[in-house]
Amino acid sequence: MFSVAAGIIGAMLGLGGGIIIVPVLTLILHLPLRDAIGASIVSVIATSSGAAVAYVRDGLSNIRIGMFLEIATTTGAVMGAYLAGVLSATLLYVIFGLMLAYSALALLQNRNVEIPQVQESHPLAQKLKLASFYHDQVLGRDIQYQVANPYGGLGMMWLAGLMSGLLGIGSGLFKVLAMDVFMKLPLKVSTATSNFMIGVTAAASAGVYFARGDIQPTMAAPVAIGVLLGALLGTRWMVKFRNKTLRYVFVPVLLATAGEMILRGA
Repeated sequence: MFSVAAGIIGAMLGLGGGIIIVPVLTLILHLPLRDAIGASIVSVIATSSGAAVAYVRDGLSNIRIGMFLEIATTTGAVMGAYLAGVLSATLLYVIFGLMLAYSALALLQNRNVEIPQVQESHPLAQKLKLASFYHDQVLGRDIQYQVANPYGGLGMMWLAGLMSGLLGIGSGLFKVLAMDVFMKLPLKVSTATSNFMIGVTAAASAGVYFARGDIQPTMAAPVAIGVLLGALLGTRWMVKFRNKTLRYVFVPVLLATAGEMILRGA
């Protein structure tokens, strides 16, 4: 049940589902954090597999932006996976909680923005032809969008990858923030592109977790199946929401989870 909900939320908001899986496995089922992170890594790949196909087909995912940013996220993911074997579980709880709290505040700051107003793409974005368009079913029209500050987005993506390797959450929330806040993309494009990217980032660190014995197949397999089913549902629902609504949907979840994790690590 929890894994299906994680898949729905992960697919709708581009967060990978790990933000639900890790707290549930550790706080409710009382499993070791490293085992929970291992199962979450697998669930993130499942979310990406279920959601990316639909979003690419519908033209919501920007493949060029995804490939450009994966340079930084994959590098960060490998570094984070190695650091996770060194840092204490208590520190990981605090990092996870603070990261979620920051994400909630960042989403609140942009809560009333439906379509970002960027007049012209950054020169690098123009050279790489990152600007594009998508059809918004709610607004009933094609939305043309430009791309700002690709360097800031790239730096944030490296941090996203680092957090993915450390915490096994697919770094989707940082990916969405990088594209939404730094690069000024519509939130639907940010979440769809994040879903396309998170599986690649998670796969980059999954090998390290598997070699270290942190991925338990008997735990990871049922979680991944539930998350995949949820992701298929989430992709159907996301296109029916406004960008503003998507922000309001997840802020309470982020804040509640952040508080729980910080208290656990304190």
